[in-house]
Amino acid sequence: MVTREILPFVDELELIDHHCHPVVADELDSAGFQRLLTEADTVSPLGTSLFDSLIGLAVRRWCAPVLDLAPHAPAEEYLRRRAELGAAEVNRRLLAAARIADFCVDDGILATSTVPPAPVTHRVIRLEQLAEQVARDSTAAGFADAVRTALAERAPGAVGAKSIAAYRVGLALPAERPTDAEISAAADTWLASGTRLAEPTLHRFLIFAAIDLGLPVQIHTGLGDRDLDLHRCDPLLLTDLLRATESAGVPIVLLHNYPFHRHAGYLAQVFPHVFADFSLAAHNLGRRASAVLAEALELVPFGKFLFATDAFGLAELYHLGAQLFRRALSDFLSEGLAEDAFSLADATRIAKLIGADNARRVYQL
Repeated sequence: MVTREILPFVDELELIDHHCHPVVADELDSAGFQRLLTEADTVSPLGTSLFDSLIGLAVRRWCAPVLDLAPHAPAEEYLRRRAELGAAEVNRRLLAAARIADFCVDDGILATSTVPPAPVTHRVIRLEQLAEQVARDSTAAGFADAVRTALAERAPGAVGAKSIAAYRVGLALPAERPTDAEISAAADTWLASGTRLAEPTLHRFLIFAAIDLGLPVQIHTGLGDRDLDLHRCDPLLLTDLLRATESAGVPIVLLHNYPFHRHAGYLAQVFPHVFADFSLAAHNLGRRASAVLAEALELVPFGKFLFATDAFGLAELYHLGAQLFRRALSDFLSEGLAEDAFSLADATRIAKLIGADNARRVYQL
């Protein structure tokens, strides 16, 4: 795919990042930077630098100029300049360069060494984290009510909730709403194990509990770190649960999706309450983002697709997520305009829907 100049209306497009995380406030050495660059947990002593990947090349191309370096500056030079400026200035510059108007932040990885991407953000409740906090002071018999109470207390300050069932048990969740007796039995097994939450019944319960409060539910699907089994993260595995939750009319947003992005587009097409995004994939794919975004948009109605970065830790991921998304969306729309597949008015409307309007509608911002 030939890269074109970004269409002016896409370059100036308002973006709402509907799914993201805090950035690290600490100074980072080379290994620390590379650990945050991708979903890898470590830098392999048997391989080359993670800069030798499409995301590494994208950092050197698109982030280097923001730090006053020439495009494609060597990795060592980039890291040296990053250290000279300091984490606070690097974060400020790259977040400003991303030109993102608003952020919906998953609060599940907020630690003392991280800061939100902006002073004012919208909060997304991580359901498993809430359940694990509640469990510290709850019995199995009282677990369901305790979770419902805690979630109801936090809901007014949040725009949505998020499930990471994909990481813990996979997405082949039964469709039926669990009874309180089933929840109590599952909680008893879990609490006795002393491990993190990984009970299918409880993950399903948490999703229904959020829906009951009218909270849009984000569900992790597709790629992530090695803690998940990717074959269990295909969004198609959610089909029965999506059928069961349709009547509630509460949005369910499928996050990330790659390499199952076409599957997510299909689900968003056939289920009225299902939405999808391209987060995490854009910055990981670098120059290939345009090709995969075009695939993601093959079936999905344009009113059901949202912009997000899924940036975490590095402010570079915000800038790359926005920059590569703008370029990919511009490529998609430019090709359609060149083929007279749609009008300029259509292209402008599609861009606005995906950039911000869909997030505004889903999360009632």
